[in-house]
Formats: sequence, structure tokens, C-alpha cells
Amino acid sequence: MANRGNRARKTEEVVDNTINYVQCDGLAVMKIVKHCHEESSTMDLAQGALLGLVVDKCLEITNCFPFPKSDDETMDEEMYQLTMMRRLRRVNVDHFHVGWYQSANVGNFLSVALLESQFHYQTSIEESVVVVYDTQKSSRGFLCLKAYRLTQQAIQMYKDNEFTPEALRNLKVGYERLFVEIPIVIKNSPLTNIMMSELSEMMPEEQGHNFLDLATASVLENHMRCLIERVDELYQESTRYNKYQQAVFKQETEKHRALAKQAADNAMRVSKGEPPIPEEEVLKQFRPLPVPPRLNATITSGQINTYSQHMSQFCSQSLAKLFITQSLQNAKEAKDAK
Repeated sequence: MANRGNRARKTEEVVDNTINYVQCDGLAVMKIVKHCHEESSTMDLAQGALLGLVVDKCLEITNCFPFPKSDDETMDEEMYQLTMMRRLRRVNVDHFHVGWYQSANVGNFLSVALLESQFHYQTSIEESVVVVYDTQKSSRGFLCLKAYRLTQQAIQMYKDNEFTPEALRNLKVGYERLFVEIPIVIKNSPLTNIMMSELSEMMPEEQGHNFLDLATASVLENHMRCLIERVDELYQESTRYNKYQQAVFKQETEKHRALAKQAADNAMRVSKGEPPIPEEEVLKQFRPLPVPPRLNATITSGQINTYSQHMSQFCSQSLAKLFITQSLQNAKEAKDAK
């Protein structure tokens, strides 16, 4: 136990400074956006590989390609990736595997599958990241493209393969310490920036975005529905753990009662000159109960935190829009009154 505590303190002192930020080319971003929106129309999860290279403390993502769909049984995914990287190398494109990307819907990306995949990536490719693109939030006008890496505590947790409350407490792993967000920067070439400036000038005003869109009911409704589902799941996990604690307390009570009874019997046997019964005979009857893993509860707590942050950010922006439109309406009424 002492060794495990020392290991936890050493793990906490290690700071992950492999990369400081992620620089993503506009071409790679457009490919990720296109693939994620295409798959979101059929409610499928979009995933793909990220290609690039590491320069000092910066991870540059210059290209990407999607993974084949899982329903295609004839496709060998590993061979497909190797073939794609080999062909990209022939045309002088960065072919180094630096991570993967995944689509999300209302911030529901945090899951056991994501943790396991990023653990395998990060243990085999030290600088790898996972880029998460939120399709629904981006469709509302807020580009949501974030890069994440597993913390050292989370990696140690998966290496130990222990998800008990004691293991999580020793490693100091909570929902806020599963992932660390890496700043992501989108870079375009000067020619691309010039072309985008010209296109923005050519676009008519009536075809621009409606920045004062007040239709917030549907977005908040989806967030609230997802938040309620996660809270229900967390309540079920808490109920399951409380039942385990009650069973442990009941077993401990029966064990102490049996030991007290055995001590009284041993005292009588000693008075009669008979050998006492060892305590091991009683302890064999009480096997330790299996401890329920707490990883699912930790992930659910992280999802609740993500939904709450999205709702807070979205409501703040919506309130700002309401105050702006109220001022515009008041100014218009004052002008009409004159």
C-alpha cells in the first residue's frame, strides 16, 4: 500500500509537456468537417487518422483520412491505414501518424472507447492527440474543434488496469484529470487568406449569417435532455455503489459476530483442556466482495461537467443577444415615435 502511495505521488509530480499546442492546416480541418457532417446525417460516428509531424513542442497536422466503416467485414483496417500512408508518401505528403479524430454531438465524446483508443495511441505514439469536432454546436455557428491528451494519472490507471475507488483515490484521478486540453490553432497559407478575404467581399449581405438568431429553445432542450440522461446514469451508479457498501457493512458485522462467538467457544474449549479453533476457519466463510469499478461513474461525471459548461457558455451568449436586440428595438421605437 505504501509503495502504491509513493507511486501515486511520483505520478502526480510528472507534468506532460510533450507538446504545447496543435497547429492544424485548413485543408485538414475542412476534411474533418466534411467527413463528420456526412456521417452525422446518418447518425454514425466519424473517425479518421491524423497525419503530420512534430516540430519542437508543436504538433503540426497537415492531412487526414477517414477510417473505413465498421460494417464492412471484408476491410482490414490496419492494412487500409498502411496503404493510405504509403500512397500519401508517394505524392510527397506528410505520412507520419500523429493521432486520430472523432465526431461528437452536443459534447458526448467522453466514453470508455475513447479512453481506451487514446491510451493505445498515446502509449505507441507519444505525441499523439485526439481531435474532437462537435457537429451540432458547429452547425449553430460556433466552431467546436478541440484537441485532447490523456493525463499521466489516466495512463497509469490503464496500465495498472485497476478502476476501484481505492486505486482512483491513490492516483488522484477524477473526471477533471482524465484528459488535458491542448490549444489548437488553425493555419492557412497567405494565398488562402487572400482568397477568403475576396470571397467575403463578394458575398451579398442578405446571404450572410444571421448573428442575432434567437432560436435557442431547441439547443437548450437537447442539452437538458442529455444532461438529464447522464444524471440518471450517475444516480444508478451511486445506487449500485451504496448497495455494495451496505453489503460490506453487513458482512463485517456478521464477521465480528462470528469471531466473538468463536472466542467464547475457544474459551470454553481451553477450560476443558481442548485445543482452540483458529480464526482462519471463520474468516474462510467470509470472502471479500467484488468492488464495483468506478470508471463509468467518473466518465459520466465528466459528461455532466461538459454539458454544464456548454449550457453556461451558450446561455451567456444568448443573453447577450437578447440585450442587444432589446436595445435595437428600443432605438427603433424611439426613432418611429419621432
